[in-house]
Amino acid sequence: MSRVLHFQADRIEMLLASHKVNARVTGGTVTPRLVRFHLTTPLGVKVRQVANLSEEIALSLGAPSCRVYRHQGQVEVEGPREQGRVVPLLPLCRRLAREGAGGRHTVPPLTAVLGLDQEGVPLLLRLPSPNVAHALIAGTTGSGKTALARTMVASLALHNSQRNLQLVLVDPKGRGFLGFEGLPHLLVPVVTRVDEALSVLQRLVAEMERRDAEGRCEPGLVVVLDELADLVQVGGREMVTALTRLTQRGREAGLHLVACTQKPSAAVIGSLVKSNFPVRLVSSVASPEDAKVATGLAQTGAERLLGQGDFLVVAKGQVTRMQAAYMDLQEVQE
Repeated sequence: MSRVLHFQADRIEMLLASHKVNARVTGGTVTPRLVRFHLTTPLGVKVRQVANLSEEIALSLGAPSCRVYRHQGQVEVEGPREQGRVVPLLPLCRRLAREGAGGRHTVPPLTAVLGLDQEGVPLLLRLPSPNVAHALIAGTTGSGKTALARTMVASLALHNSQRNLQLVLVDPKGRGFLGFEGLPHLLVPVVTRVDEALSVLQRLVAEMERRDAEGRCEPGLVVVLDELADLVQVGGREMVTALTRLTQRGREAGLHLVACTQKPSAAVIGSLVKSNFPVRLVSSVASPEDAKVATGLAQTGAERLLGQGDFLVVAKGQVTRMQAAYMDLQEVQE
């Protein structure tokens, strides 16, 4: 593989030189799905000059696409590996358990395991953190958003007792979360109808207000919604009102939302998402416009992601690429 990487690095340098962009590949990182090349450019070379050649770089590497961005004083060029690897959730959780036993790492309460970041380090999402509270998962069909939601639910259930965690799963498609039916952490059976979902969310608003009045925030209550845009369109104003109240006031009451959507358009969920979901987990989307709405940032390159668990994690204006951990339905049911 080393020979292939050196060849690709030479191709990138030759391609840039042919367009009068002086740059050298000084190193790189190999992840389960991606190869990232570190470029050093002299003073005066703009990142945009390299980014404008992303299609030409992809063509020279024989790749479907490349993502070009700036990171810590370098220009990064990311492309897919010829044979990517899946990141299984259960071995990743066992790795975290071993590291925790050694005193180096533990999974805090109400923390979901997401996958591996750009450096191959396990990436966790601590929902009670003031900078998190709620998370949006966005991506087109087949991008892995529902699979990531399943991973988050499974990891939360694995690392938290029923006493500390209650789950509400809303699955309008009736396919994504049904493997969790019977999970002891479920506050109610998996919800599959929009009218039922509205009723459950309104009851959660009442529970949130009761906890506020009593100054309580335990046990943690995590609501995972698949197909947010469909819920909003069918449920109408009442659905938007319930979701908005939960996202605006839920964290202090120990209530957190994780919502999935394949339609991150401003017309459908823009006003709801803009200020109420501090963390965005974004996979491949249809256009740069959808990428901007989903991530809250311009020019992230989310429309160039590979799908199948290839995500950008956007938090506090920082963007991290990750490969989501995976747990199939059979493992969930077992």
